[in-house]
Amino acid sequence: MSELKELKLFAEELAMLSGKLIKQYWRTDVKIENKADESPVTIADKKAEELMRELIMKRYPEHGILGEEFGEHNSESEYKWILDPIDGTKSFICGTVTFGTLIALVKNNEPILGVIHQPILNEFLIGDNDSALLNGKAVNVRKCDDLSQAILLGTDYLHIEKYQSKAGFDNLMRKVKYYRMWGDCYGYYLVATGFADIMIDPIMNPWDSLAVIPVIRGAGGKVTDYKGGDAVTGTSMVATAGKIHDDVIEILNER
Repeated sequence: MSELKELKLFAEELAMLSGKLIKQYWRTDVKIENKADESPVTIADKKAEELMRELIMKRYPEHGILGEEFGEHNSESEYKWILDPIDGTKSFICGTVTFGTLIALVKNNEPILGVIHQPILNEFLIGDNDSALLNGKAVNVRKCDDLSQAILLGTDYLHIEKYQSKAGFDNLMRKVKYYRMWGDCYGYYLVATGFADIMIDPIMNPWDSLAVIPVIRGAGGKVTDYKGGDAVTGTSMVATAGKIHDDVIEILNER
């Protein structure tokens, strides 16, 4: 078995086991805490990350880990797992399904593997920059040649004005066919699987972004930061079906 195939199988194991745990807390009366940045966290977030970290340290003790809830381990390792146990905790708390678990594997700081897992719907999406598979079946972004036919998604409209140009985003909303707030990692899932054309986040952390990159690229899409720069080192993200990407970036950055 090739090394990459072995790592993919392990990433799936992480997703399945953490997903089983997360399901136990979905639509239950979980206690909600606020972190230093005022974002919410629950016992499901914490226990799911703890589980994944334990599995990684047992299977690949030489690998590094960076998780949203518990920070960094083996920071100088060639391979590093980037974990967001529940991307979209607010959605999870509200009982919706527009959340998921993000798992990335980076090699020398470049993402080589990404997972978006929706445990309630049993949707396991994995990408390696060259291909993307949903529950074992190849998926691709859909053809979108014109913004007037595009579906635009976002996570938090208020974040646009806080971190980027609101005027540019508002102009883009007027040019697309539909705009919906089906955001967090599920928005990128919808782009990768051909149900939407543009997904935008004006601010991102590594645990939010790095898993998404191999998935979008593997599905034939394009992903950059808000200015059109490198998504790997950027602190924002724009993912599209590809052909319309440059137009999207230009409009977003209009003043």
